[in-house]
Amino acid sequence: MWISKTGVQAQDAKLQAIANNLANVNTVGFKRDRVLFEDLFYQIEREPGAQRDDNTVTPGGVQLGTGTRLVGTQKVFTTGNLQTTGQSLDIAIAGNGFLQVQRPNGDLAYTRAGQLQKNSEGLLVTSQGLPIVPEITIPANATAITIGENGMVSATVPGQAAPQEVGQLTLVSFVNPAGLLAMGDNLYQETAASGVPTEGNPGADGLGKIKQGALEGSNVQVVEEMVDMIAAQRTYEMNTKVLSAADNMMQTLAQAVR
Repeated sequence: MWISKTGVQAQDAKLQAIANNLANVNTVGFKRDRVLFEDLFYQIEREPGAQRDDNTVTPGGVQLGTGTRLVGTQKVFTTGNLQTTGQSLDIAIAGNGFLQVQRPNGDLAYTRAGQLQKNSEGLLVTSQGLPIVPEITIPANATAITIGENGMVSATVPGQAAPQEVGQLTLVSFVNPAGLLAMGDNLYQETAASGVPTEGNPGADGLGKIKQGALEGSNVQVVEEMVDMIAAQRTYEMNTKVLSAADNMMQTLAQAVR
């Protein structure tokens, strides 16, 4: 019964991850979660290769497992589909890398969501109002904004034929992006597992390029999530059937010894 209980808990955790993936299927820059399990310790009644009385060696031994447990969750950082929006401040990262933003407490956070806007001071900010790092200020009288694949931001202002450069978007990469801490609001935080960020210009040193007028969609594949959900549901049901069978066996035993 205890072994089946661990199986029920494991599948419940997997269903929760699947539900979160499906809930964010339309979230810009969202990366799906996958759940990792491992088997629990074994009860060793006879070790493989143990010596028998007749001077022979047992080929397999007796090892009884005690169930499973959740060992971790992992973000899958494959690139989502690019969706063309035509908005000049919408950007998508085609490849590796994160935008840097500054949180209200001064700490840095990282995001793949490129729904940029201008605040009242002309600074480029995210949809939550967090300023992009390094700061980029758009002139108030700008009539057009161009963001190159290399992250160079240019603005066209009245009276000047050529656009003027107003800033440079940079990206950062991590040795282990799966080790980033997901904070919600499309933000990630550096951890000891992720390693320190390495900053560079888009398109250089393995970093992705910037695509203006587009957004990166979620990398959740609905069909795959539905198949995983069906498999998890069936596994959950099988574990509950084992619980019911064990309960019936104990009931029969209890009635037999009355």
